[in-house]
Amino acid sequence: MNKHEQWTSKLGFILAAAGSAIGLGAIWKFPYMAGTSGGGIFFLLFLLLTLFIGAPILIAEFIIGRKAQKDAVSAYKLLAPGTSWHWIGYLGVIVSFIILSFYSVVGGWILSYLVRSVTGQLTGLSQEEYGGLFSQTISSPVEAVAAQIVFMLITILIVSGGVQKGIEKASKYMMPALFILFIVLAIRSLTLDGALKGVEFFLKPNLSEITADTILAALGQSFFALSVGISIMVTYASYLSKSDNLVKSAFSVVGLNVLISLLAGLVIFPAVFALGFEPGEGAGLVFVVLPAVFNEMAFGGVFLTIFLILLLFATLTSAFSILEIIVAVIAKDDLKKRKKAAWASGMFIAILGIPSALSFGVFSEVIIFGKSIFDLADYLTTNFGLPLGALFISLFVGFKLPRQMVKEELELGSNGLGMIFDIWYFAIRYIVPLGILVVFLHSIGLF
Repeated sequence: MNKHEQWTSKLGFILAAAGSAIGLGAIWKFPYMAGTSGGGIFFLLFLLLTLFIGAPILIAEFIIGRKAQKDAVSAYKLLAPGTSWHWIGYLGVIVSFIILSFYSVVGGWILSYLVRSVTGQLTGLSQEEYGGLFSQTISSPVEAVAAQIVFMLITILIVSGGVQKGIEKASKYMMPALFILFIVLAIRSLTLDGALKGVEFFLKPNLSEITADTILAALGQSFFALSVGISIMVTYASYLSKSDNLVKSAFSVVGLNVLISLLAGLVIFPAVFALGFEPGEGAGLVFVVLPAVFNEMAFGGVFLTIFLILLLFATLTSAFSILEIIVAVIAKDDLKKRKKAAWASGMFIAILGIPSALSFGVFSEVIIFGKSIFDLADYLTTNFGLPLGALFISLFVGFKLPRQMVKEELELGSNGLGMIFDIWYFAIRYIVPLGILVVFLHSIGLF
């Protein structure tokens, strides 16, 4: 019988789980969503919805994973034998393949920019030239595909090393480095003349700017920020010991995610306002505006390189978790199969991602349902795969699993939760499904 791997420490698990959650969503997507959705009011809504929707789902996935001590498919089979609930796990695997196929493309862009930054190619350009450089980078077929494959090779090498020697070891170095680098950048950004305007925009909510779209945007961001919905955290929690406190672990991950989102805002918005740029730049905020912003700072080239290394760290830790759910399902605790599973699935994803990598160049005229290949992959997973997965997970824990079993598993490693369990249980049965349903219906244009 194969031995199920475990994290060597609670800290290792928290850092790995936080690394999964803190990826492009927190560092790349959160700032531009805040910039285009009202700044302070968006951040306030994001905080509230992360606590009331994101955190309960995260805890639910932790319960499933640690109770079963199995991969994402086997866990549901064990806890609900003879039913079809295990298709939640298969849904997570399929969505993970698609997510990593286009996620690795963005990882490749970051690698390309990092090489350019180190070689001094990102300094001394005008703002228009930065926009042109980004277009050139994503449209070059050789560069886009090569960078995406290199990113996947790095991901495969780490994941093939296993939970303890691979993911946990990498996360223990990467996550502290990420926070240190972000703090340095935030200090630098906050010391610019006029930076307080950016701070006010980001942290001072204007209640008059609350709209249905703002609430839904914040709900979607809080929901997707924690890597919930595709059973990643089911897989990670399966490596936990029974002595770990799941609630404390969940709120540690939530806290780190909120902190890095806060730091991201304090890095970007003070600098953008101080130097006269627009906060609503959109998805190009990192790749177009920030190089221009850093270019106008003393030692800007150094700070830009630090930022890109940080962004690469965050992107890789998320990629590790997405590939891990697939590898865990294929390998089934067989350590001999892990390397083969990592290489086979990783290279398949790299090949699957080539059309997305080419969708801004060679395949730019290939439009499906009004979207490029890259945008379609993002749309299908973000608007269908993740919401459906999280909805089923909340229903599975809230209505399929026995209440007493759920309570006993959640209270392991603690001194009892009292009313905390009752509040969480009500949320996972009613508040969370309703919230997810609202986001899902809105995303498909029915609400």
